[in-house]
Amino acid sequence: MMQVNVTGGEISRQELDAYIARANSKYAIGTVRSMDVHVDGDYVDLRYHLAPRPFSRIRRITGYLVGDMSHWNDAKAAEEHDRVKHV
Repeated sequence: MMQVNVTGGEISRQELDAYIARANSKYAIGTVRSMDVHVDGDYVDLRYHLAPRPFSRIRRITGYLVGDMSHWNDAKAAEEHDRVKHV
């Protein structure tokens, strides 16, 4: 369950559940760690705090764009191993 902080006023549980449903439909479930709801009269500002995502580097190796070589067969891995690496 995500943490929700409401400031500036009060909102109903039904409205809060609608904001949570919107966050879950906009982002993958479990991605939103917390949400700040700031009530300003008839307007509401929403701020989502997302969980960090791992960064995957993509490189060009032997003519292919890859993140890693874990799915390559032995021949393609040998080709990468034998290539000349320039410094």
